[in-house]
Amino acid sequence: MQINNVLIAPVLTEKATKLASTKIYMFYVEGKANKHQIGEAIKTLYGVKVGKVRVTNRAGKTRRIGKRMKTISLPDKKIAYVQVTEGKIGLFPQA
Repeated sequence: MQINNVLIAPVLTEKATKLASTKIYMFYVEGKANKHQIGEAIKTLYGVKVGKVRVTNRAGKTRRIGKRMKTISLPDKKIAYVQVTEGKIGLFPQA
């Protein structure tokens, strides 16, 4: 898997901003990516030293839409929690 295909997007939520103050960053990652590939991608793209990488698989929710209340399911998500030991990732604007 190529490095630019591993990371999909950073997670920008209240929980992610709170964790960023402790140098833990959250990213949506490709479903087939493993911890080593995620760590290497963060290291090369952002130029930081990566400590730990933790991964969670979040199942997609089911929704009922339309006049007939048809049930659909949203896609599954894989989220990586990356702890940075040296350096900083500039995801959030400084006030």
